[in-house]
Amino acid sequence: MKKFTLGTPDEFVPSKFCDNFNYVETDVKYPESNFRYRKTKAGFVVEFPMEPGTQVFGFGLQLKQFNHTGSKLKLCVNSDPVSKNGDSHAPVPFFVTNKGYGMYFDTARYADFYCGKRKKSMKKQENMIEGGGDTEAELYKIRLENDMVMSVLIPISEGVDVYVFEGDTITDIVKQYNMLSGGGADVPDWGLGMMYRCYTRWNAEQIKKTADYLREADIPCDMIGVEPGWHSHKYPCTFEWNLEGFPDPKGFVSYLKNKGYHVNLWEHAYTHPESCLYDKLYPYSGDYITMSGIVPDFSIPEAKKIFADHHKSECVDIGVDGFKLDECDSGDYVGSWGFPLLSEFPSGMDGEQYHSLFGTLYSKTILDALGDKPTYSLVRQIGALASSYPFVLYSDLYDHREFVRGVVNSGFAGLLWSPEVRFCFGTEDCIRRLQIVAMSAMCLVNAWNYDGIPWVVHECEEEAREIFKLRYKMIPRLRAAFDKYKATGKPPMRALVMDYTSDPETYKIDDQWLFCDDLLVAPIFPGTEDQRDVYLPTGAKWVNYYTDEPVESGWIHVSTKDIPIYRRVD
Repeated sequence: MKKFTLGTPDEFVPSKFCDNFNYVETDVKYPESNFRYRKTKAGFVVEFPMEPGTQVFGFGLQLKQFNHTGSKLKLCVNSDPVSKNGDSHAPVPFFVTNKGYGMYFDTARYADFYCGKRKKSMKKQENMIEGGGDTEAELYKIRLENDMVMSVLIPISEGVDVYVFEGDTITDIVKQYNMLSGGGADVPDWGLGMMYRCYTRWNAEQIKKTADYLREADIPCDMIGVEPGWHSHKYPCTFEWNLEGFPDPKGFVSYLKNKGYHVNLWEHAYTHPESCLYDKLYPYSGDYITMSGIVPDFSIPEAKKIFADHHKSECVDIGVDGFKLDECDSGDYVGSWGFPLLSEFPSGMDGEQYHSLFGTLYSKTILDALGDKPTYSLVRQIGALASSYPFVLYSDLYDHREFVRGVVNSGFAGLLWSPEVRFCFGTEDCIRRLQIVAMSAMCLVNAWNYDGIPWVVHECEEEAREIFKLRYKMIPRLRAAFDKYKATGKPPMRALVMDYTSDPETYKIDDQWLFCDDLLVAPIFPGTEDQRDVYLPTGAKWVNYYTDEPVESGWIHVSTKDIPIYRRVD
């Protein structure tokens, strides 16, 4: 990898806050002369050529689109993206191509990326001015030969550091990007199992009954999630126990731990005036009230320590070892629970920069609270250079195909994503959604608004049990894959194009993924009569995971109640 400093970069950028940042320069073939840049009234513009046939992937957790060639993306934080224009829970200014290189732009600004636009060739323009190209054929030829470029606009800025990575495959390139931030997340064994999040209105006794049910029904589960009801006030939060519903917090957590569960608590950072943290955090918060609370500036050490110390004493010290960090993806579009882009924070950041960094800074604060305790937690927004943080993204959106696309796309950007199960539209939907979460980075059933157990409600407990047992059968593979992720940066979930970059058939496949090192997953969606076409990349030998029977490479038609899985053999 190699860093190219263009102009004068901003002060507040993701690398500034990346504790494990590890830049080791190597030679790259990509010439610095390819970059053209200039300061404009709108910000800082960078342009560089795109050779014919270039395919562009990445840019973080993109739920609406897979291959971005020819598109414009604005990388802004938005909890509710409605179109394929680049806004996302977790936008990342890092892209990869099928031409042996990828680039990371170290910025917290809402950058625009134009992934393939034609510009006038200056040489041809000069020829035309001097009298060349008089005929219609010559003029048409000039138009066709105009140069294709990628153009990037970074608002307000006067420069940027661009990191260039090279490799034979996209996986090779992504590995280097992940190692730039310290490698992949260190995930404990118990995090590779199943997490069940309980209905938000349940009290301690009801949650304990659910924990008992899972054990008695032989449903494998390692983590119990407790939703907003544990707070004395939750929108915004007090971070203090609701003693009416949870009269003995320590005893409650101990009960779950004695049953073999790890405990995860929901929260968001907006701090209620009745919280004991409010006055302490007030000087270290942004200038806008959000959801009737203040927004702590977690880039300031004092704010970080106040918040972390409280979580340690009230939660971690009694046995909690995970958190679900909600609503840090609010963007500037969601009314009362999003602070404006024009906000000012004590650190000197504005709202745009803090939106981009909020989830990462929040996650780091919680890691301080946990200390040496291993965790596998959840967050609604995390961005660039976050590979080493053991946090999985999730969403308030719920489109089935988009959630699958999230699994596929997350591997491009050093992110982990769970297509969680929340509610179901019937038995088939329940089974098919459970199959997908079983083969993702976190096996998460988020029944926060489900007054009951989803598979019990939809009368498919036996199928659910088998799906979860399939997940637990995968744990040795997941353990090896996450160890490799930490050591080498290789993502455990990857798009087909990442390993098979030279196969053009993979450039459009956004509903299959590589799981760990040797499996290919191709989920079937509800309403498709249990059928789909599956692509097995050429250049590899494949067998049916369930039967070990050989399967030819290329496109095949599948009909099954199971989730189609194929194993790559040497």
